Amino acid sequence: MTQATTSPNPAAEKYADLKYVRNFGIAAHIDAGKTTVTERVLYYTGKIYKMGEVHDGTATMDFLEDEQNRGITIQSAATTCLWERGAQEYTMNLIDTPGHVDFTIEVERSMRVLDGAVAVFDGKEGVEAQSETVWRQADKYGVPRICFINKMDKLGANFDFSYSTLHERLGANGIPVQYPIGAGHEFVGIIDLMEMQAYFFDATEMGSKVEQREIPDDLKETADKWRRIMVEKIAELDEDLTEKFIMEEEITQDELRAALRKGTLTGDVYPVLCGSALKYIGVQRLIDAVIDYLPAPIEVPDVEGTDPKDATKKMSRALTPDDSFSALVFKVVSDAHGDLTYTRIYSGVLAKGTRVINPVNNKKENISRIYQMHAKQRIAMDEAKAGDIVALIGLKNSTTGDTLCDPGEPIILERMEFPEAVISMSIEPDSAGDREKLSDALVTINREDPSFRFTVDEETGETIIAGMGELHLDIVSTKIGRDMKIPIKLGKPRVSYRETITGSAEARGLHKKQSGGRGQFGDAIITIEPYTAEQAEEEEIPFVDGLSFVNKIVGGSIPREYIPSVETGVRRTAQSGVLAGYPMVGVKVTLIDGSYHEVDSSQVAFEVAGALAFKEAVKKASPALLEPIMKVVVTAPEEFVGNVTGDLSSRRGMILGQEQRGNAVILESEAPLSEMFGYVNSLRGMTQGRASYSMEPSDYRQMPNNLAEDVIAGKA
Repeated sequence: MTQATTSPNPAAEKYADLKYVRNFGIAAHIDAGKTTVTERVLYYTGKIYKMGEVHDGTATMDFLEDEQNRGITIQSAATTCLWERGAQEYTMNLIDTPGHVDFTIEVERSMRVLDGAVAVFDGKEGVEAQSETVWRQADKYGVPRICFINKMDKLGANFDFSYSTLHERLGANGIPVQYPIGAGHEFVGIIDLMEMQAYFFDATEMGSKVEQREIPDDLKETADKWRRIMVEKIAELDEDLTEKFIMEEEITQDELRAALRKGTLTGDVYPVLCGSALKYIGVQRLIDAVIDYLPAPIEVPDVEGTDPKDATKKMSRALTPDDSFSALVFKVVSDAHGDLTYTRIYSGVLAKGTRVINPVNNKKENISRIYQMHAKQRIAMDEAKAGDIVALIGLKNSTTGDTLCDPGEPIILERMEFPEAVISMSIEPDSAGDREKLSDALVTINREDPSFRFTVDEETGETIIAGMGELHLDIVSTKIGRDMKIPIKLGKPRVSYRETITGSAEARGLHKKQSGGRGQFGDAIITIEPYTAEQAEEEEIPFVDGLSFVNKIVGGSIPREYIPSVETGVRRTAQSGVLAGYPMVGVKVTLIDGSYHEVDSSQVAFEVAGALAFKEAVKKASPALLEPIMKVVVTAPEEFVGNVTGDLSSRRGMILGQEQRGNAVILESEAPLSEMFGYVNSLRGMTQGRASYSMEPSDYRQMPNNLAEDVIAGKA
């Protein structure tokens, strides 16, 4: 096997100029039109010759059977296409992501590897609940964005309103670069505020015929107003332009574009475009905007990482083919011919047949094949380079978030964080003979989807699956039964609670056994107190799985080699719970004293001592049960608002606010997940099927004592 290509790379000149590459994703609230936008992009770039439609179940990127049946995107799909602009050809690596909150992990891992994103918004609804979640995920990874206000052909679409919600709900500094010509069924084109020209799109030619004209007389005043807004906002980004604007000197189109590009790359501003993907209006101009304003790989800061031998030592890689090879695994898909490992290459060059290392687990990996992906289709490649997003075959020991790199130049790139599961249910095969097959299937699904978890109750032998919501587990169970051909039985959905403490306490854990021969002796005294991630960050104390452990042993009352064992005992007990078998979070544990025996003490004995001390301390520290609280946003016709608010109140919900939008009212509320099972059917019934809602996890809060007692009793 050959080694990964390292710096310097003498053949660098043969690689396409990275200035002409764009790695971007399309993300938004469910039903904002992401997948339709993607279909149009693929069509106009010549990647497909027949446009599919989400409502027909024929969208190229929604190739899973469940996606086609349900009309939603479930997993992110990647493709590469080319866009010719003038004499230059651009390579576009594009990822279409889901909008449903149950599949937020797909957005999270896509944002981690993208250089830019197109945030799509519904022209009538503006910024919606899941739009905020997607926006926060992009903020987290510092991803530059373009805003595309889609569905301007929809009845009630309003560009001015949608634009205002960017600032009001996201705090985003949007800069309008286009304005719609008409709205609803009268929407026919867009005004380019840079060029001050009107563009009309011929729907009979599927939008491929675009006509440039002068701005219609009745829109000239409006266009002038919006151009002034654009110029003023762009001028604020550059001192020279600010002076020109104040002095009322002309600012050229090139100066405006350059300043806007710079501001977009730094995340200070977001260009705002508009159109209707369904009606073929504005998508070509959107592709041009991706090139104009989103970064090429070489315009993104060097990728950061740490030294595998010293986690405190920071390292980085330049995003060019000349540096040492490094890549991040962001997705694994099981396949009959071997796992497809989706990878973003950050630096260097990777050839098929190469041997690389996964420094996270120190395992060597062989890259037998490299594919450029187009949804489920594969195009074989001999090699891939910095800036490429590809699928690899041959990896056995690498999973989502792992790094691949040159064995001689190891680096661990920043890993991804995965959300905690909020809902669980029991699962068992119809026949005992399928138990092993089910276990293998669950391992496979967890490799593909790190937000899916499963555990086996050691006492009852019951298998519990956990995920992000009812739809998430429904998709998983369908996959097991229909696709993997394993007949299963499912229990009722149940909430993934958490345990915590509300007071402080001190306790001793003494493990002492003498039964002839060598005995066991471990003695640990700890204190526990409520603690938050913010406190841990401020005090610079590691906060892992909701718990901090601090060693304050002085004078050697417990030898140094036994202290990690005490921590292990504490953490294992916290994970399995003390009250009702749920993980214990929000706790600081301080080891303050103890004793040992020269002969009988051991690591196992101190692990048991740590566990005993923790259990005893929790009992004294007023333990409580935490329940997941969901953010629930309901859109309902005015006449049903009373029914909806009354129903939410009966579910222990709290109305946070409401907003009138046309004949509908948008209710923002919070409610415990335990009260929201089957809500979709209740909502349909009380609103004659005319209301819709979205729901996403907000946080965990203490549960009322009487209800907590019922949960604890049910687990006993």
